[in-house]
Amino acid sequence: MKVLSIKVPEALERKLSAVVRKRGCRKSAVVRQALERFLDNSVEVHRGSFLELAGDLAGCVADAPADLSSNPRHLAGFGK
Repeated sequence: MKVLSIKVPEALERKLSAVVRKRGCRKSAVVRQALERFLDNSVEVHRGSFLELAGDLAGCVADAPADLSSNPRHLAGFGK
């Protein structure tokens, strides 16, 4: 098992100590359980390229010219 050191505010440490006394277990066990619950309930991290993740949005603007990013005449005056 890996070791992880964290710093917590005193108020949080008091709450943790109270739970440890009530359950009769170690602080590390309570923190592991809390961290597991948090990570299990958190939003899933999506992997993949931006195009894979937002591919359904690519080309969704039908009014834009097909050569918007490559035709210099569309960039005339841009940034001025």
